[in-house]
Amino acid sequence: MSDERMVASLDIGTTKIVALVGEMDKHGDIYVIGHGQAPADGLRRGVVVDMEKTVRSIRKAIEDAQMVSGTEIDRVTVGIAGEHVRSINSHGVIAVTRTDNEITSGDVRKAIEASQAVAIPIDREIIHVIPQSYSVDDQTGVKDPVGMSGIRLEVETHIVTASITSARNIYRALERCHLGVDHMVLESLAQSHVMLTDNETESGCAIVDLGGEITNASLFFDGAIRHTTVVPLGSRNVTNDIAIGLRTALDHAEDLKMNHGAALASMVDPTEMVEVPGVAGREARSISRNVLASIIEPRMEEILSLVNRDLKKVHRLDMFTSGVILTGGGAILKGTLELAEQIFDMPVRLGTITGIEHTPEELDSPSFATAHGLMVFGFENIPDDKGVGGALGGILKKIEQWITKKL
Repeated sequence: MSDERMVASLDIGTTKIVALVGEMDKHGDIYVIGHGQAPADGLRRGVVVDMEKTVRSIRKAIEDAQMVSGTEIDRVTVGIAGEHVRSINSHGVIAVTRTDNEITSGDVRKAIEASQAVAIPIDREIIHVIPQSYSVDDQTGVKDPVGMSGIRLEVETHIVTASITSARNIYRALERCHLGVDHMVLESLAQSHVMLTDNETESGCAIVDLGGEITNASLFFDGAIRHTTVVPLGSRNVTNDIAIGLRTALDHAEDLKMNHGAALASMVDPTEMVEVPGVAGREARSISRNVLASIIEPRMEEILSLVNRDLKKVHRLDMFTSGVILTGGGAILKGTLELAEQIFDMPVRLGTITGIEHTPEELDSPSFATAHGLMVFGFENIPDDKGVGGALGGILKKIEQWITKKL
């Protein structure tokens, strides 16, 4: 994709792989012109466990996106998530060297680099270094220090790391699909580009991504990301509970969950009946929707409670006045918003995709928020030299740094 007006994104999720091709017109409006999707075979909780299956799934999604868009995809902005992703907050400080004490972009870069001088295990690699705020001498809360005068420059950063092995396996799968990588982006950061307003990131909010096998959560406050966490449970655990509790196949359990289920048993009519398909020659039987919801509610409550506990460990959630934004396929389940409001004790809304002029109707869903966010991130951070970064070794040493108004 040599045309800088086009960007391809690849969301390697826990249940599906989604490829999007976006085009930007001369007015800066973004249009989705191609998309492809495939089951996330060969992956478990965001980690490659079967290389051949992973490669086939990626190829299928990419080939479909190429066919729909009529373009060849050779580079992507790819998302990363999973239990292996960790984050820490760090601090960097330098002395301003210019004789007139004016702070330059070079000083900012050096301060950010100084914040990376933290103990990182040898099996981990830095993926992002995200500036949160700056201090110039005794003045704190500075958003952009360039051009200011000072003797001492400090920066607070959010550092995201990933397992080298997990990241390397993703890159190997992409290389086997003949795909270069423009950026590797934390999925919750990508989602923030299409789901959060500037006001929400300033006043404080949390994105909770209810995925298939994992649930990611990130806190944003004062214009920057402050904390990220991962809970190793997702909507697939709900499906498994239904399959076991009702003695039915997984695909039938998924259909029951999405078409008749609810995250709050109090929201369903107990007199309404649904049919449960039988397995192994057993006949189908009817059960109350209340029984189905009673299986779903405890697991959804567990997932959201674990997220709430992790977030409360690091911040007082009552400071986050914009509440919680739910995204991911698990957020679509009826009653999830109401249950989340009870658990988080704050306003909760379903995330909607913004900043895209046009996307196919079937993609306008929280399930595809990550893929859209990666695409927007790709447009906002087009590499100066797209020829750099294709080699595996170079990519793993590349540190994503950006200072934007939003994050």
